[in-house]
Amino acid sequence: MAERIKRVKELAGLTDEEVDVIYSMNGLKREVADRMIENVIGAIQIPLGIATNFVINGKEYAIPMAIEEPSVVAAASNAAKMARARGGFYAIATRPLMVAQIQTMGVADPFAAVQRVLAQRDEILHICNDTNPTLVKVGGGAVDVEARVLDSKRGQMLIVEVTADCRDAMGANTVNTMAETVAPLIESLTGGRVRLRILTNLATKRMARAWAIFDKESLGGEDVVEGILDAYAFAEADPYRCATHNKGIMNGISSVALATGNDTRAIEAGAHSYAARSGHYSSLTKYERNTNGDLVGSIELPIASGILGGATSTHPVAKAAIKILRVKSAQELACVMASAGLAQNLAALRALATEGISKGHMKLHARNLAVMAGAPPDLIAKVVEEIEKEPKVTFDKVVEIVKKLKGQ
Repeated sequence: MAERIKRVKELAGLTDEEVDVIYSMNGLKREVADRMIENVIGAIQIPLGIATNFVINGKEYAIPMAIEEPSVVAAASNAAKMARARGGFYAIATRPLMVAQIQTMGVADPFAAVQRVLAQRDEILHICNDTNPTLVKVGGGAVDVEARVLDSKRGQMLIVEVTADCRDAMGANTVNTMAETVAPLIESLTGGRVRLRILTNLATKRMARAWAIFDKESLGGEDVVEGILDAYAFAEADPYRCATHNKGIMNGISSVALATGNDTRAIEAGAHSYAARSGHYSSLTKYERNTNGDLVGSIELPIASGILGGATSTHPVAKAAIKILRVKSAQELACVMASAGLAQNLAALRALATEGISKGHMKLHARNLAVMAGAPPDLIAKVVEEIEKEPKVTFDKVVEIVKKLKGQ
């Protein structure tokens, strides 16, 4: 660990203080934690690792990933290494637009009310932008207004949607404030009563896309390519398989989100909602074979992430993670997350299509198993060494190894 943090310090230009908050594993001070949420009694630590080998749009990245699950960082790094042979990952992210929804009930003439709302578009935008002049100065702010009539079990409701460019913030607080501030005008225009005024996490105006070519020889040959394509087809056809397939994608994306202080639940909700948008829950990734027989993988999903605001700006480790990434905008961070998700998914499919997921996962889980089996610190390395000799790893076998070594 000491050697790793030294390398990261040199790579990212971290200060001694930034190194200390990461390496000491005690970066979140009590007074900071007590301001972040309510009724604070402490903090739970999650390991922070660095995924290597990533080239995205021609730029090298060391990607911080915060996750408790073994094999994720290693798998993403391995997939990124395979992608390097053909130029790495290519990624794009759309403008950072978030949408706030304003629900209006009891409108006598909802379709006519839609027209009255749209006729006052400029006034609505003006009121919204007055809530955040700083955002407007840096090129963001409310940019559009839409309205529609929605049929529901509670009858017809008028939904007004305000779209805002949130620049380098995730933007939840920004658009929520806009919706709450403009609500009285919406009531006046529609003659109805406003109920909910809240963002949507299905951020389809804030999309991230990434793709890469994986050389068939690097993957293990034509049969492995066929196996990955078969595994992908299984996920596309069956929601039970697809749930685990997409969970693997989110292993990559959510671990980067957590490391950088972003809202993992918002990103996951948007991703899974997007996967089900057709009425059939399907894969967030696509795979196909090109004319050379190589595997081409791509991913598309909404990613509402930021490099400013919230925990990203208050948690010292999250701030250091942003510095390690060297991302300059929320869009660039979304490109990194999408690439990490694609890498993680490719690695999982390759493992599933060949030796299975357990072998590599359990080998990387060996240290945890050794501790669970009662190995003292001075024996853990020896226990892991013995585990690695075993063709099949089970917890009972690890217990047997620990007892044997303790006896010696």
